[in-house]
Amino acid sequence: ACGFALPLWCAAQADWPNKPIHFIVPFAAGGANDLMGRAAAEGAGKALGQTVVVDNRPGAGGSLGASLVAKSAPDGYTFLISAAGTISNTMIKASVPYKDEDLLPVALIALAPSMIVVPHTSKHQNLKDFIEASKRGNGFNFATAGSGSTPHFVAEILNVKYGAKLQPDPYKSGSESTTAVMGGQVEGTSEASIIALPHILHDGKFKALATTWTQRLSAYPQLPTAIEQGYPEVRIAHWAGVHAPKGTPPEIMDKVAAAVDQAMKDPAITQRLKSVGIEPMGGSRADFVRFTQDERKRLGEIVRMAKMKDN
Repeated sequence: ACGFALPLWCAAQADWPNKPIHFIVPFAAGGANDLMGRAAAEGAGKALGQTVVVDNRPGAGGSLGASLVAKSAPDGYTFLISAAGTISNTMIKASVPYKDEDLLPVALIALAPSMIVVPHTSKHQNLKDFIEASKRGNGFNFATAGSGSTPHFVAEILNVKYGAKLQPDPYKSGSESTTAVMGGQVEGTSEASIIALPHILHDGKFKALATTWTQRLSAYPQLPTAIEQGYPEVRIAHWAGVHAPKGTPPEIMDKVAAAVDQAMKDPAITQRLKSVGIEPMGGSRADFVRFTQDERKRLGEIVRMAKMKDN
């Protein structure tokens, strides 16, 4: 890439990174995306020998932070801690301040599988009970964190693929929908493992019916996956990755991917993530490109079948 036209740029690239790198988290501190982003920043900073600063820029369901990164200089110093919404927002929202191609996939950090949960007083013992019961009468209300959120996708996958009768009930945030389930205002929800686990293991306010990723949770291995229970299409997680502004040099993206992969092999970091229900991932840049393509295809199909739209 270093031809005669770009001597300055090549010199800059050669000593990259020579100043702090910024990871923009498009959500508030303390959530799953933020925790995964911070773990990646800590580990990648060590691997690259440079400080990685985490900036929280919440707003517009993650679109605010994403558009900020999409408009940043592609010089290898600003990256987005992406989430499922980075892919699905453009399918669902009437207008998003960036295009899909403005952000390039760099690395998968980790994922927090969803857990399908009901109030602890619920009579449903497993996912089949819950789905079959929803088909009788007027169906069930299923709390979501808004249009296009992971719980919204879980409800629509169960509806369009398995004939469940779940009415998505949008709340402003995961914590509000959690409270609604505990209080019995809705029949169930799907929530990130990191949020749901304390209410299953510690205060007993949730009963878990299934986890929604391809393997069981390290922190709660007794809970079967939806796939094991006969629902193979229920495969979704709250994942966090790294995306770069379009135009970022491939060499730099490869180095960041390798640094994140190394971070996700650091025993201190992986143990901390697993203990709260997060599964470290890592892998190469090509792996994450494939992952995002697969997600886009699967989620896009659900958006079309369920006619999901953000009003």
